Amino acid sequence: MFSPWMDVETGIRALDHPAIQTDSRPEMPRPVRPQSCPVEDWLAFLGHRWNALVLWHLRAAPLRHGELMECLPGITPKVLGERLAALQDRGLVARAEGRHGYMLTRRGSTLLSVLDQLELWARYAPPA
Repeated sequence: MFSPWMDVETGIRALDHPAIQTDSRPEMPRPVRPQSCPVEDWLAFLGHRWNALVLWHLRAAPLRHGELMECLPGITPKVLGERLAALQDRGLVARAEGRHGYMLTRRGSTLLSVLDQLELWARYAPPA
């Protein structure tokens, strides 16, 4: 099975990645307010309608603004510009040299493994 969230550098699906394989149970989390929880912050950011899709389309190669527009039917140029700026602010996307497009950063590439796990969970987790 091919998952769109496969790590493009290693070719390893997120669930098979040795860095996340563990037999021990994680520590119980300490009480945290939602606004100070980094997981909540990232889930809210990635939950924006277009962020994950922009990252997914940049996984293989840099793309120009117009090429991304073609990949994302329904997005406006203004919203795409805002999403790219937000992804750049988070260090996930950078301007590509030469082509004047956008590409994933190393940090953005590592996030693909996390998104791969989320996609597999969403696909195979039983509905509530």
